[in-house]
Formats: sequence, structure tokens, C-alpha cells
Amino acid sequence: MSENHYDLIVLGAGSAARDGAARAARQHGAKVALIERERWGGSCPNVACRPTKAYLVAAELAHDVRRHAVERGIDLPEPTIDLARTRAWKDSLRRSQESWIELLTNAGYAIFPGGASFVDEHTVRVGERELSADKVLVATGGRTAVPPIPGIEDIDWIDHISALELEQVPDSLLVIGAGPVGLEFAQIFARFGSRVTIVNHGPQIAARADAEAAAELQQVLEEEDIEVVLNGEVESLSRVGGNIRAALGSRALTVSHVLLASGRTPNVDELRLDRIGVEVTRGGIVVDDRQRTSVPGIWAAGDVALGPMFTPTAQYQARIAVEDMFGENGRHANYAVLPTAIFTDPELGSVGLTEAEAQEQGFDVDVVKHPLSAVTRAQLTGSTRGLYKIVFSRENRRVLGVHVVARGASDIVGALAVALQLGATVDDLALVHHIYPSLSEGLKAAAEQALAH
Repeated sequence: MSENHYDLIVLGAGSAARDGAARAARQHGAKVALIERERWGGSCPNVACRPTKAYLVAAELAHDVRRHAVERGIDLPEPTIDLARTRAWKDSLRRSQESWIELLTNAGYAIFPGGASFVDEHTVRVGERELSADKVLVATGGRTAVPPIPGIEDIDWIDHISALELEQVPDSLLVIGAGPVGLEFAQIFARFGSRVTIVNHGPQIAARADAEAAAELQQVLEEEDIEVVLNGEVESLSRVGGNIRAALGSRALTVSHVLLASGRTPNVDELRLDRIGVEVTRGGIVVDDRQRTSVPGIWAAGDVALGPMFTPTAQYQARIAVEDMFGENGRHANYAVLPTAIFTDPELGSVGLTEAEAQEQGFDVDVVKHPLSAVTRAQLTGSTRGLYKIVFSRENRRVLGVHVVARGASDIVGALAVALQLGATVDDLALVHHIYPSLSEGLKAAAEQALAH
């Protein structure tokens, strides 16, 4: 067998790629090659999840000092942000590219830097070299989608990657898109001192979230002087001196920076998937519930594939793909109980169905809610906005979804995934023991209201 032949070639080195490679090598003894064009380790640890959360932590600390220090008897000067130092701290939390290469090499993978393209279904070219494999996992991730706004090619826009490299806080910032990335960066820079406007094409921020939870979060952002424009459209962008002019219908807005956060584009351009007949749509590579593409022997996982775009789901998809490649009776992808979170302050955490989704699926829906402001732990932190919402079936009392707007919401909904998977009822949530004073007790308080329903 040729030294350039592998049991598995993995295109990419991010969350899906690394998890898939590890499963194949450790559990199935596969000889694995990893090909990476740009960023060993992928987006999450380098330019997305981890560094973004570092900025969120810094912004939250500045906010808390500014808002609560005096009332709590702590005498501190007004906090200011030295963004270059914040950036240096953020960078100190990251593994270097050299360290990533060493880690992956020590794991036993063959490492090939460069862009990959398919020669045929079992052969991949990287640089001047051709590698072959029985199986291929495409996990090349995605990148910021650039909306077709007239004039956008004439301005220096930023995205979640370049925003983390700024050394000065923008004087003013227009955020295009109100999904998780847009909302998190809007609050980060508003708390750092920027004047921030969010423009969203749809009628609701956090479009996939429960409508009431999204509205509650929007009120928090607006109370922090972040302007939110819904059903809006940026009709054109142009340079005006050192600033950028955005036309929003009859209104013109002048800002120092524009941040794109309105969608993602799969990294498929260089792969030459058309050469081998892999089906691709605008949203990514088409896969079935075992992550199989339209071509036998090729699987896809993570942001490059159609489906939820989260780090845990990328890992989940890669494991399903590897089980399908090397094992028997593998799992099928199932997102019925998928916990998600937007890491604003407060967080918006969700698991299961929104109220609207439950109604659309034909359930006889009932809902109970409890305000965050009535929870003792929230009162201690001065939290006035937030809620706990439980969506359940009138017929069998089964919990269909839980939506929380609070600090720690990600931990609350994440811990509920098993309960929903096992068919917990709203009565179970009402009657089980909870901790006082904790943020999770708001969930019990909401559930208790259902006992009278």
C-alpha cells in the first residue's frame, strides 16, 4: 500500500475534524491524515468561541464595576478599557499554531498544510502531493458571509475575527445581523464604550429563539443604549472621510466601523466538489442523518455541512460520521433536544421547542413563566430583566421546551437536556428539589404555576 494512502483523510483541523480524527484513530485504529489550509485547531479556540467569550468576560466586569461597585461599598475609579491589553490577555489564552501542530502530530496523524481539492472520490491533492483514502471527512468549516450591499467592496468592514484584533475601541459601530455573533459583539463594544446600532433584516433578534425570550433580551440591550433596528436593511455603504456612511431607508447613519454578522458561507470553493458530484447548496454540503454526502465514501460535518452550526454539534456530527464509516449500527443525527445559548449578559439559553414551533408541530401547548427579577439570586446582582419560560403539552404534561434569559442560562438549559430527552413533565420540574438561592430556582417557580393548570 502506498505511503500516501490512508484509511481516512480529514479536510480541516477544527472541532469536527479533530474529534473525527481522534475517534477514527483511537477506537478503530485508523491511519489518519489531516489537511488544513489556514488555522490549525479551527475557528472555535482561535478566533471564535474562546476569544469571544474572553471579551465578554472583560465587558461584563467593566459593566459590573461601573454599575454596582458604588452601591456595594467598593470605591473604584470609572473603568476604562485599554483594548490592546485586553487583546493581549485574550491572545495569552490561545494555543499557538506551532503548539497545535505539535499536539496533532503527537496524536499520530499525518499533517499536511495547504488547500485541498478532490481529484476523484478517493484522491485529494494538497500542494504538489496527491493523497488517497478509503474514506474522506470534509470538515472545512465556514466563514463570514458578505451580503450584497452596494458599496460594501469599498469599505473596510470587520467580522468576528478582525474585531478581536482591534487595538482601539470603535467610536461607533454598525452591526449587520442580530444572531448570536452580532448580539454578543454589539454588547461587548457597547460596554467598552462604542455607540452601537444593530440592523436586523427580520422582525426579531435571535431569530431562532423563542419570541418572548428574544424580546426580553432586546429590552436589556436597549436599556444599555444599544439601538436595535428590526425589519431593517442597509441599502448602501460608502466612505465619508475616515468614517462609513450607511443608508438605512430614509435615514443615513455615519459610523467608524461596520461589523458583518448576518450569516456564514461554507468553505467549499477550493475543494472542487463539482468534479466528483458532491451535492452542495448555498447553506453547505447536503448530508443525511449519518453525515453521508451524495457520494459514497465521503462524509461532511461541522459548519461546512447543512445543519446546526455549533461546536458541540460539529463534534457530534463527526462522531456519527466515524461510527458510520468504521462501526456497525451507528447513530443517526437527532436535534430534537438541542441546548443552545447566546452569551450576552444576560444569556439567552434554550432547549427543545419554542412556543411557536410547538404550535406549528400540532401540540396542544401551554406555557408558564416566571420573571428573573423575582429570584433572590438575581436581586443580589441587580438583574431586573430576564425570564424563565416552560413550554409543555396540555395532553401529557411533557416539557417541550425551556427558555431562560438570565446569567447562567447556558448552564440551566444545558443541564435540562437529559430531562427533556427522558420525557420530564412540567410537574417533575415543579416537584423536584431546587437550591436556594440560585438562579435555577426560577425554573421551579415557573413550573409550580403549572400545577394549577
